[in-house]
Amino acid sequence: MAERLLIVLAALAGLLGVALSAAAAHVTGGGSLQTAAQFLLFHAPALLALVALGRSGAVSPKLARLAGYVLVVGLVLFCGDLTRRALAGEALAPMAAPTGGVMLMIGWVLAGVSALMRPRG
Repeated sequence: MAERLLIVLAALAGLLGVALSAAAAHVTGGGSLQTAAQFLLFHAPALLALVALGRSGAVSPKLARLAGYVLVVGLVLFCGDLTRRALAGEALAPMAAPTGGVMLMIGWVLAGVSALMRPRG
């Protein structure tokens, strides 16, 4: 179930990435929207890869899932803040974008560590 949720969230990230790319083309000063779109589109396949790698045994499944969920929270905070600032002129929450950015970096570290901690055999 946890892996299926990550797949659904990856699809949602892809969907939102495409939508924000389109919106950025029509909004004056859409640079923040374009950045958010790119982050969503870059991370959607990464989430799918983490699920696939975890299932294949190439990485630790538990750490891969944790990495995926940390990436999702990072995306919500980072991309949510950029999008809200661009569309509504106000922050999602204080320090949302920097916190989300740090969480994205932690998620990538966890993805790498999941390869080092994979089950033996």
